[in-house]
Amino acid sequence: MLDVRKLRLLRELARRGTIAAVADALAYTPSAVSQQLAALEREAGVPLLERAGRRVALTPAGATLAQHTEGVLALLEQASAALAATRAGLVGPLRIGAFPTAVRTILPPALVALGHDHPGLELRVTELDPAAVPEALRDGRLDIALVHDYDYVPTEPDPGLDTEPLIEETIYLASAGAHPGADADPIPRAAGEALRIHREAPWIVGTPETLCHTMAIRACQAAGFTPRVRHHADDFTTVLALVAAGQGVALVPELGAIDPPANVTLTPLPSRRRTRIAYRKGTRRHPAISACISAIQTSAHTRQNSHPAKRPPAG
Repeated sequence: MLDVRKLRLLRELARRGTIAAVADALAYTPSAVSQQLAALEREAGVPLLERAGRRVALTPAGATLAQHTEGVLALLEQASAALAATRAGLVGPLRIGAFPTAVRTILPPALVALGHDHPGLELRVTELDPAAVPEALRDGRLDIALVHDYDYVPTEPDPGLDTEPLIEETIYLASAGAHPGADADPIPRAAGEALRIHREAPWIVGTPETLCHTMAIRACQAAGFTPRVRHHADDFTTVLALVAAGQGVALVPELGAIDPPANVTLTPLPSRRRTRIAYRKGTRRHPAISACISAIQTSAHTRQNSHPAKRPPAG
């Protein structure tokens, strides 16, 4: 019988490429990872690993087993969810991850609803960039999370996770006061045209390696220029304050553009940010996950319908 814990290590090796990276991610020593994988090879009865210089590569058999591991883990999650459904009431920790604008806008009403309907749940929220969510879900640090992607930064599906759509937001170009070519028409203008107006301006973008940073850089490059970055800021309230102070222009999604400073112009672009709910495969029917999804959906749709971004008159 193959050991599930060893299978998890094989899956992580397939993802990360080195035993050292697996050990670092899962708080093992490299020697312990090597010993566990060697034991898995003995259980499987065929070679699973082969040396490729200083790295370890999966053999065809190893790659096949790693692919099947996703299904095995999903079945175990389904079994756990089925057991949880037999219990009376929802109890225990529920670890929720979300990016800053969602933590500020979508999660609070959802947490209130969950706490009211299921007082036995111990709700734990972690704020993090969507780029860090898949790993946190896979290794159990999170049970459910909100992730997003942009038109210019699509994300690849993760074989260990399932997602479902939540909301779609307009992206705005935020600038101080009126600017050349601004008008009061709320219809999104061509992204390239709107961005090129500010090609010589300083820009405010997210921290490097975040999705927001990548989105801003790629959007400008698609318009034919590389932005001259002056400030890095991840909180959109801070971003809009810097814009209002004349420190540059920025791209801001709808949830980050609620109640902007009075002298900030928000020009709608055709670009979109799409938020999805993510969780490990097999956990959708877990009562706590289902209850959390329902609360988040209600909160998100209520907020989007009743709190649209307030756009100051342009010009």
